[in-house]
Amino acid sequence: MSGQLTITQLEQKAEAIREDIVKMLEVAGSGHSAGPLGMADIFAALYFNILNIDPKNPDWEDRDIFLLSNGHTIPVQYAAMAEAGFFDKEELLTLRKLGSRLQGHPERERLPGLENTSGPLGSGLSQAAGYAYSLQYIDDIKHRWVYVMMGDGELDEGNIWEAAMFAGKNKLSQLIAFVDRNNIQIDGSTEDVMPLENLRGKWESFGWHVLEVDGHNIASIIEAASMARAITNLPTVIIAHTIPGKGVDFMEYDYHWHGYGKSPEDYVLAMEKLRTLNGKITHEGQGV
Repeated sequence: MSGQLTITQLEQKAEAIREDIVKMLEVAGSGHSAGPLGMADIFAALYFNILNIDPKNPDWEDRDIFLLSNGHTIPVQYAAMAEAGFFDKEELLTLRKLGSRLQGHPERERLPGLENTSGPLGSGLSQAAGYAYSLQYIDDIKHRWVYVMMGDGELDEGNIWEAAMFAGKNKLSQLIAFVDRNNIQIDGSTEDVMPLENLRGKWESFGWHVLEVDGHNIASIIEAASMARAITNLPTVIIAHTIPGKGVDFMEYDYHWHGYGKSPEDYVLAMEKLRTLNGKITHEGQGV
């Protein structure tokens, strides 16, 4: 989106996205908490600064492409899309309902603005590499970029590295990948389940340009994306170090919050935490 919001305004967008994530999950009674909350700053940067998109014309032929590979974190993308004006916010409360356009994984043909359908982890990078290869070598279109978001636990999947080899070999400079490096997956710490470090070295050995950022510093995220677009001979991966459950202190860093909370009351408390910055501010109308 081409609008020039200030960093403060972008941070406010991220907080609005977090609040909507919590509302959606509370009403749905199921879904994933930690990852979406941790990725809100990245999605605010993407949808309100980095991506060249038009919410009023989702199929605009000159748009950038964004693919969500770790599809279980889709609440953050739905919330960002609604905030950007792709659809009314009221629809967020239909998450995971029968017949809703907002299912627990993105379904491309259900909702304009979604570019891929996910399910099994590990597919998004291959999809993104195919898009980028087509833009770069078949259509010869140089002014569009393909972005893909992956989770770090997802990097256990072998097809991620097949796609990484393909992209490196073909020097897909119009491909920009993000890794949500929050160090957790569904059953524990990534370094306990399947160690990923040296993660930078792995990507570099596959022929990628690697950048690392604080995934909660929106200015740094925007700067990294700009630097990635300036690289003309390699694909770029941006390793974004994030806090799972960011903004809700009792969720932060705890892999048990990879999925839905223990009770609806958890989400009432989570909303209060978000609205008061974990108790740092007070105002009228706390709670939901």
